[in-house]
Amino acid sequence: MDAKVAGEKRLLQLNELEEFCLHAYENAKIYKEQTKRWHEKHILRRDLQLKSRWLGPFEVVQVCPYRVVEVKKDDKNFKVNGQRLKVYIEKEFEKVKMAWLLD
Repeated sequence: MDAKVAGEKRLLQLNELEEFCLHAYENAKIYKEQTKRWHEKHILRRDLQLKSRWLGPFEVVQVCPYRVVEVKKDDKNFKVNGQRLKVYIEKEFEKVKMAWLLD
């Protein structure tokens, strides 16, 4: 008889524990939704317009160690990662117009 009572008591404890876990999960979900709403409400909407400094050819002023290259454009010098640079060849290429005849 004692084993049967102990088994029923253990099942009740397991059910209570499972119910406690479900309530904790629901509370965490509600908390997450509320904090998300609060943060989204306090976000300021802005229109940002980014300007690129990478238009046109640049003059290489100095090559520093660790692939750092100092470049110049319009009397403004700034340092960039040398891997970001590409060779600029000032040459105009002929534009060729081609048409393909599809049969």
